[in-house]
Amino acid sequence: MIPPELLLRAYRAGIFPMSDSRDDPEIYWVEPRQRAILPLEGFHLSKSLARTLRRGRFTVTCNAAFDAVIDACAAPREGADDSWISRRIRESYRELHRLGHAHSIESWVAGEDGRLQLVGGLYGVGFGRVFCGESMFSRVADASKVALAWLVAAMRRSGMELLDCQFSTPHLMSLGAVEIPQSQYTALLAQALGRPYAGGGSSAGASSSAAGAAGFADGAGVPEGFAALLDDAGAAGLSSSPGNFIAQSLTHTS
Repeated sequence: MIPPELLLRAYRAGIFPMSDSRDDPEIYWVEPRQRAILPLEGFHLSKSLARTLRRGRFTVTCNAAFDAVIDACAAPREGADDSWISRRIRESYRELHRLGHAHSIESWVAGEDGRLQLVGGLYGVGFGRVFCGESMFSRVADASKVALAWLVAAMRRSGMELLDCQFSTPHLMSLGAVEIPQSQYTALLAQALGRPYAGGGSSAGASSSAAGAAGFADGAGVPEGFAALLDDAGAAGLSSSPGNFIAQSLTHTS
């Protein structure tokens, strides 16, 4: 397992781990030349996705099934022989989740027996005003998009600033992600952590106290924002259809 302190130092330096396969015991540290981010005010809520949210087809939760989400993300995808999420990486993020630094958003639908079934979701690492999305999966159409919409809304609600997507994909670009140089990402990262930007490489030794100075306990922004959204929906009389509230909140500024 990667020590949690090392993982968090790496993320605060703009670096993240990957493996070559699920069974690979080794990891390597990645610092892309070009970084994908999703500007929170630039999230693209399509008309079809807004309709899906309003219809309330999915029940969405936060941190209700972290292990199941990361396992689903690590499973081989159609057209791919393997996954970069190794067993070592999975155990490392499970420990981060136990410590309150890694979070998941889950999308569920009711099965024929009325029980909720996990059909999509995402997970990532939160610190300061930053959330680094690691991976997402979807077993039915729009399941991961709905989870991402809730994540964006929760981050905006809790005053977070930077949603890191690591690498650009056509899927993410369609939702508003943009690609920027790593140097620009590092500057945004420093700003979101409430520390001066030194230029060039980041300081891997940035402390958790810097993250705390950003406005809330390290890693707490996403779940706090998620809970606040549910409270807001209830105050607006939409507790039975929070997806409709999310669609309204994203539409107002998207």
